[in-house]
Amino acid sequence: MAYKFEIMTQEQAEDIAHNWHYDGEYSFYDIEADEEDLAEFLDPETRGNSMFAVLKEDEIIGFFSVNKVASNIYDIGLGMRPDLTGDGRGLEFLNAGIDFVQSRFTPDNITLSVATFNLRAIKVYRKVGFKDIDTFMQDTYGSTYEFLKMVYEC
Repeated sequence: MAYKFEIMTQEQAEDIAHNWHYDGEYSFYDIEADEEDLAEFLDPETRGNSMFAVLKEDEIIGFFSVNKVASNIYDIGLGMRPDLTGDGRGLEFLNAGIDFVQSRFTPDNITLSVATFNLRAIKVYRKVGFKDIDTFMQDTYGSTYEFLKMVYEC
């Protein structure tokens, strides 16, 4: 069954923010871990039409954000439900997201940023065809972390 992307509802945002908790170092991705991220994620105006719930067989399995950052360049952010991570589903999920972005927005390039410790995600991104651009430091979750900026040429 195919993935379905729909504008995220307030109920879905609250469920993800308050009930999705990742294990170990991946708890970095818990939305409640950063007050600013939590506030933005829960604010319908901030989410606007750029945050999508991803469903498979009418069950929410992840989320995908899409934001235009330059002429025909779109930046994405994504997350899978914690109980679905780490067992090989990421490649299919990411490919579905790329297909969605390409069909809806027809970008020239898709970019994303990922914490450099997240080798599991970086491996999937590279396998799909994302290329490393640069690293940068960002203040988040009460500390400063290194991130890798990547690009996918459509």
